[in-house]
Amino acid sequence: MSADDLEIDLDAIQRRMDGAMAALKQEFASLRTGRASAQILDPIQVDAYGQMTPINQLGTVNVPEPRMVVINVWDKGMISKVEKAIRESGLGINPVTDGPLIRLPIPELNEQRRKELAKVASQYAESAKIAIRNVRRDGMDQIKKAKSAGMSEDDQKMWADEVQDLTDKAIASVDKALEAKQAEIMQV
Repeated sequence: MSADDLEIDLDAIQRRMDGAMAALKQEFASLRTGRASAQILDPIQVDAYGQMTPINQLGTVNVPEPRMVVINVWDKGMISKVEKAIRESGLGINPVTDGPLIRLPIPELNEQRRKELAKVASQYAESAKIAIRNVRRDGMDQIKKAKSAGMSEDDQKMWADEVQDLTDKAIASVDKALEAKQAEIMQV
């Protein structure tokens, strides 16, 4: 093996950790807080034209006021399907149809619901941490393979420290994002 084969691809490790963080941010965006957000509709798929389609591809999603999301459905034939998908999504939002518009009034969150959402946010964060630790383990496995290929102990230590440093930063960023999301959820 050449010296190049003994290099550990830190960029790939960083990209994978960033991917776990991006997935966490997407999951956090779908968690409903007391404020309206167009992202709460992102996970909802509608059976449209024979395939599952995101709501934002069937109409314009706007947030005209802090407690209201409005969807202007382009195809009038899809209004009832979009409404049904929202009702069955488990978001706890009751859509109100007004011509081509579907209004989603966002109700106030009670204390119990806030605590439930904070727990869900914690579960999402824990999943992201597990993904990051799996990336770390893969990086450490690469270092072990490089050791058997003749990497020096000093280089092993240096690479292991680099991978651990990336892991620590990624975990800290997950903790920070979780703290911010829980504060947002608990805010009355």
